[in-house]
Amino acid sequence: MEKLSYRDSGVNIEEGNALVSQLKNLAKQTFNPNVLGGIGSFSGAFLLPKGYKEPVILAATDGVGTKLKLAIESGILSTVGIDLVAMCVNDLICNFATPLFFLDYYATGKLNKESALEVISGITKGCLEAQCALIGGESAEMPGMYQNEDFDLAGFAVGIAEKKVIQDPPKLKIGDVLIALPSSGIHSNGYSLVRKILTQHNISLDSIFDGKPLIETLLTPTKIYVKTFKAFQSKIKALAHITGGGLIENLPRVLPQELDARILKSRIQTLPIFEMLCHYVQDEDKYRTFNMGVGMVLIVANEDADFIIKESGGYLLGELISGTKGLKFA
Repeated sequence: MEKLSYRDSGVNIEEGNALVSQLKNLAKQTFNPNVLGGIGSFSGAFLLPKGYKEPVILAATDGVGTKLKLAIESGILSTVGIDLVAMCVNDLICNFATPLFFLDYYATGKLNKESALEVISGITKGCLEAQCALIGGESAEMPGMYQNEDFDLAGFAVGIAEKKVIQDPPKLKIGDVLIALPSSGIHSNGYSLVRKILTQHNISLDSIFDGKPLIETLLTPTKIYVKTFKAFQSKIKALAHITGGGLIENLPRVLPQELDARILKSRIQTLPIFEMLCHYVQDEDKYRTFNMGVGMVLIVANEDADFIIKESGGYLLGELISGTKGLKFA
């Protein structure tokens, strides 16, 4: 009887060990004095920052979705790691949490060390932009679960905030101003529809769009808004990350029951990629599927709006009016 090795089943332990060895230097780039130990233990350790009266720990998790399919098909893997970090930390700051550290999960059918390092290099870049430490992660080789070198990503971000801010956030009122922070592109939502459009209308990823191959625009990484949050935190009343569900579903999440968000539709700085895609999309789905050029919405007091718009690179999107926790286009 022939006896089998683990490698015979399709799992290459040596490749996995080599990956861990090489990614340690990537992760170290993100370390700060609060990181205890290094990469390779059973868990990561992080010392809580000082200066908080009643610190509360917040956590967020997310993935990149079917944007990964375009990355895998094109062989462009350097940006999806940034997407992974962005989708998690952008959620954290919406609860006024400062990101502390990040962990990732990389699962594939057949581990390719070079591909994995390219992805994790992107995660490192995202962590540096988000000013948080990459303190651990997991790579899993699962033949039979994933086909060949297909892979999936999940991310986990942990942040910190004062208990008082979480329990008693600034009160929103009629006349507060909505400020749009521009997105860098599609970010990481709506790609199942994007891929359907490409397939149904025979649009090539290599076709030239806006002066470069379309695939480069489609894989533009999600913008990270942590530095903007930190710069204006004391003046921000609320933040809404415009992800799946678009403006229609995400902005009302931060509103009290008695207010509506009134958006000036003509003010939205729609990017060319949305103009192209929405040629094939039903009107009622546009603002529920895509961010349409708005990556984050800040709600601030009227007297602070001009300063924040000038310093943040954002623009006036609308205001709060009396209502029932909804969104109205004007």
